[in-house]
Amino acid sequence: MKQKSDPRHVARVKAVKALFEKNFRPKFTIGQTLAGEVVARHKEIDRQIKKNAPVWPLAQIAPIDLAILRLAIYELLYKEEKEPYKVVVDEAVEIAKEYGNTSSASFVNGVLGAIIKKQMTWLIT
Repeated sequence: MKQKSDPRHVARVKAVKALFEKNFRPKFTIGQTLAGEVVARHKEIDRQIKKNAPVWPLAQIAPIDLAILRLAIYELLYKEEKEPYKVVVDEAVEIAKEYGNTSSASFVNGVLGAIIKKQMTWLIT
């Protein structure tokens, strides 16, 4: 069972917090961190969110949910060193439970599930 002190979990939470802050302070500098890598792919990642959560315009998604989704989508689709998709989704859902509202975890899980189903079928076959 994973621990909250796991270095990968800590890095993800730190990245989500930085992405959340960036949402409110666009000039906030992130640098060459995990969050910085997400910001570099910002437009591509947001296209994925729009495509897989078409009912929710980006402006209507809770900022913390948006930060969690951006990180998880980066990890699923763009990060060079891939983790198993189940790990990425589980981590995103756990962070959503901890920092989001009561519906955050199911929303994050649904969007990530749609991405996996549509674009990553080779992973689940």
